[in-house]
Amino acid sequence: MQFDAQDTEYRRHNPRGRFDVIEVDGRPVGRLIVDRRPGDIRVVDISLLPEARGAGIGGRLLSDLVEEARVSGCIVSIHVEVHNRAARLYSRLGFVVAADLGVYRRMEWSA
Repeated sequence: MQFDAQDTEYRRHNPRGRFDVIEVDGRPVGRLIVDRRPGDIRVVDISLLPEARGAGIGGRLLSDLVEEARVSGCIVSIHVEVHNRAARLYSRLGFVVAADLGVYRRMEWSA
């Protein structure tokens, strides 16, 4: 029920978003939801199963989005919880905190 509620909200707020299942060797290991808005490639959600974390999958996906943004002249943005360890990955890829929203921070990459 929790997944269905979250999915409904994501789709309501991101009607043009792309909802992808991340696969490795034909096996689903996560999801990536991206909403391409004018001037902004918004990462709505990126999540990997625990056994798929730390293998460079998330970094490769985000690097591809950064390259897409570089070519198209957009930013890449993502909202991340303050204590989420993934924020270190985003920082390594060149994302900076653009807004502190309490429990969340909006991080952005721009050329």
